[in-house]
Formats: sequence, C-alpha cells, structure tokens
Amino acid sequence: MADEPKPDRGTEKLTLIQLLPNMLTVIAICAGLTAIRLGLQGSYEYAVQLILLAAVLDGMDGRLARALKSESGMGAELDSLADFLNFGVAPGFLLYTWALEDSRSFGWLAVLTFAVCAVVRLARFNVQRKSEDKAHDNAYFTGVPSPAGALLVMLPMFLSFAFASGPFLPDMVLALWMVAIGLSMISRIPTWSFKTTRIPRKNAKFFLVAVAFALAAAVTYAWITLVLFCLAYVATVIVMLPRRRRAKTDD
Repeated sequence: MADEPKPDRGTEKLTLIQLLPNMLTVIAICAGLTAIRLGLQGSYEYAVQLILLAAVLDGMDGRLARALKSESGMGAELDSLADFLNFGVAPGFLLYTWALEDSRSFGWLAVLTFAVCAVVRLARFNVQRKSEDKAHDNAYFTGVPSPAGALLVMLPMFLSFAFASGPFLPDMVLALWMVAIGLSMISRIPTWSFKTTRIPRKNAKFFLVAVAFALAAAVTYAWITLVLFCLAYVATVIVMLPRRRRAKTDD
C-alpha cells in the first residue's frame, strides 16, 4: 500500500492562538526599535521601560509556544533575532546616547563589543539547543543570558533614575562596565537557570507572597527595585558558582 502524501506545510492553516507566540515576538521587536527611537529623542526612562517589556515578552513567547505545541523553526529564528535587537543592540545604544555620545571612540567601541558578545552568546545558545547532547545541564546557562546582560548593562541608568538626575559615573567606567558585561555573556561561567527551579509545596504560599511584594515594589519604587534585582542576580551568580564547580568535581 502506497504511503499517503504528506500535507504541504505551505497550505497548512494555523489558528490565531497558534500564532500568538510569534505575535508576542514581533511586539517585542517593535518595543526594542521604539526604545532606540525614544533614546534618540532623549526619553530614556520610557526607552528602558520598553526594553523591560521586551524582556517580559521574551520570557513568555517560548513557554507559550511549547504550551500550545506551535513551536517552529521560524519562530526560534525570529526569537533569536528579537533577542539580538532587544538585548544586544538597544541597551548598548541607549547607554551610548545617554552618557557616552560625547566621549572619544572608546564609547562606541564598548557598544560594538557588547553587541558582538551578545550575538556570539545567542549563536552559542542556538548551537547548544540544536545539539544532540542530552547530557547538557539545563539547570545552568553557560555565561550570563542576554536578557540578564541587558538589565545589568543598564544598571548605571537605573541608579541614575533612582538617585541622580543624570550620568554620575565617568565615561571610561561606563564603557568598561559595558565591555565587562559583554564578556560575561560569552564566558564559561555557569549561571543559574530559573526555568528549572522547583518550589516545595509547603513553601509555595510564601513564594507567592514574595512575588506579590516584589511586583508591588516594582510598581511603587521601580528603579530602586530594578537596582536590587540586578544586585541580587549578581550575588546569586557569585554564590552558585562554587557549588556548581563542586558538583562538576563530584561527577
């Protein structure tokens, strides 16, 4: 009996719900591009808020695609391009127009370094994701993820919005900070993946209360809360690093 012909994927119809993850990715791209435009106009707080929105959408689109069983190669590539724009290009460009535009060429070199590190980080992540190596530890990322790198590189802006009226660090310090965060993204440092974190059932209520408190703080004291989130993330990476190394040694 002859095999039945496979349906042409080009004529396959998708529901709007199945397209929702890609729609979120496109919205995130629009947010990143608009952030760059607002940065050129000097509306830095709104620009940063759009990058934060893009980070939230980035955390939603992949999970939504898996939940709806609508994952596709195009969606994965679109997500990578969105990550490069939103977390590799836009944050560095904002920092440049905010504080480094009047600096010498080292400011722009720092932006280029950060962007190149971001695209290399994303390329390495895509290779690992497509790899057949099932022994890869999903509890850890290799290097700082690009969304976290974007938040960390904007930390001087958060501090300024919270406690000052403009850039308060020397241009060279800001440029070196940007380069350091870029290098951390392509480093071999194991960073904790929150995707695999499990909360004991008996502690779930406390976790939900903590989330509610964090959201309330983010709405009331947005920039101070973001500063604390960044510092807490750095502390988490530092604390978890020796544990991860001990685990590798035991293996």
